[in-house]
Amino acid sequence: MLFDLLLYGALCIFLLGTAWRVFTWFSRGIGPGSREIPRSRRFRAALLGATRTVFSGNILTLLRVVLVDGLLQWRILKEDRLRWVMHFSIFAGFVLLLLTHALDGLITANLFESYYSTVNPWFFLRDLFGVLVLLGLVLAVLRRTVLQVPRLRTRSRDVVVLALLALIVVSGFLLEGAKMGSREAFQRMVEEWADPDASEEVRALESYWIQELGLYATHLSPPFSEERLARGRETHEMNCSFCHAPSQWAFASYGANRAMAPAASFLDRVNASLVLWHIHIIACFAGLAYLPFSKMFHVVATPVGQVVSAITDRERSDPANVATRQAVELDACTQCGTCSLRCSQAGAAMALGNPYILPSERMECLRRAGRKGRLAPAEREAIRRGAVICSNCDRCTVVCPSGINLKELWMCVREALIQQGEPEPALLSPFSFFRGLRKDTLETVADYGRPLDRARRHLLADGIDESPEGGSVALDLTGLQDRPGSRDLEAGRFADCFGCRTCTSVCPVVGNYRDPVGALGLLPHQVMYCLALGMPDTASRSRMLWDCATCYQCEEHCPQGVRITDIFYTLKNRAVRDQNARSGASREGARSGETLRAAL
Repeated sequence: MLFDLLLYGALCIFLLGTAWRVFTWFSRGIGPGSREIPRSRRFRAALLGATRTVFSGNILTLLRVVLVDGLLQWRILKEDRLRWVMHFSIFAGFVLLLLTHALDGLITANLFESYYSTVNPWFFLRDLFGVLVLLGLVLAVLRRTVLQVPRLRTRSRDVVVLALLALIVVSGFLLEGAKMGSREAFQRMVEEWADPDASEEVRALESYWIQELGLYATHLSPPFSEERLARGRETHEMNCSFCHAPSQWAFASYGANRAMAPAASFLDRVNASLVLWHIHIIACFAGLAYLPFSKMFHVVATPVGQVVSAITDRERSDPANVATRQAVELDACTQCGTCSLRCSQAGAAMALGNPYILPSERMECLRRAGRKGRLAPAEREAIRRGAVICSNCDRCTVVCPSGINLKELWMCVREALIQQGEPEPALLSPFSFFRGLRKDTLETVADYGRPLDRARRHLLADGIDESPEGGSVALDLTGLQDRPGSRDLEAGRFADCFGCRTCTSVCPVVGNYRDPVGALGLLPHQVMYCLALGMPDTASRSRMLWDCATCYQCEEHCPQGVRITDIFYTLKNRAVRDQNARSGASREGARSGETLRAAL
């Protein structure tokens, strides 16, 4: 009765937890606008998309993804063979144990009329599948301790999952070994099936089981006569062999049985098989209840994410389905660290001490934010800085064994961050170029320009006068003098510029406007003129400098080899440095005022 309640409780927790995780797929959002899509619309779009896929040519793509990427885990094999052996051993072994052993009453017994758990092939296969799981667990521990795979972090929940899986499998082996040696189990079988008057025959059978099948010798001591063993073998073959294969076929359990044999008397007194049964069942129930709340839920989420990714894309699919797919991908991440190992900005993560530059750490942070609905201020700032440093090299997406479109996730995350109202220095990074390429994916043109204007006003508030239309920029050129610190511009060789205007002709930002002078204030070649005239402050106030997409077209086409984009970077960095210095002075003055007021 108690274990029935535990089973139903574990099942309820599993089903509720799974339902909650699936519900979050239709409620979480990554990027601007995704959270505003109603859950009902996302659910309808998912059903409609699934129906269209089933009744279209995409069903073949779906089957291929399920077989190759889901079951055979081909992506992991291409990346790391040892990791594939580890992952596939745990996955295949545990799933097969679940289907052929844990659910044998529902599946195996209904498919095979002559099914008994103690006959072959099931007797052998159960141990084989358990050994596969143990092999995978051993490899997982070795990768974390001995091999020490770079960027692979071991968290407390990883230890819990590994320990729980090990407890389930090892307790299963010990339980089966104890049942092989249990005289109480033997006696129950005899009372149920044997003739009460055949005491000699039962004794001969018991002797044979002690000698050949691992039954613990508690009151009968070998060696036994050949005549008794032959009689016991004959009785076994006539009455028991149809439901009991030789114990040696269950090689792991039989090994556990032999290891426990010296303690046979103690195990018989404490009813070890019953104790181990309780441990095994409780561990299984705990694992079932914990699954939806652990990283092992990727066993469900990863195949779903791979299938959805194969049949959806941002250009053609319903935005509701794209938002749902990204929410699924957060749960599909296995935290394997492969993306972080290949990240081109891993060196920056080490130098800056910011782990959120690494893709796997950002994924974990986003998943945590999806559960809580918010991030701690320190985490939010760290992930913001990490997202800006990302170079959009797409390595993480290419190598991800779960098939997650990480590059698209990062673009959505960064767009969400810069739309939240804080002055964002993303325009100082290569992100500005990629954001310009994705301009059409934003809902309105204002969504693209608003963060840039906000950052520019924050950095150069005293030098820009926006017109009511938000287009032209009036520049005050009087009274501006060069300040010390312009030597860092010499490496760009701006003095070599002779005003051919090639940089302006090839600039895609200039080509985006009908009236580029009115919109940008200064054109690229005019920025170079300002530097030649010793007016870097005037150049820094040009909207052209801050709208630069960092595409390097100007540098590639410059006949003099002037590093124009690098010069623009230098000017922007100087502006940021000056603004930080002014902000620091303002904060110091405010603190001094507070101290004075407190003293008064």
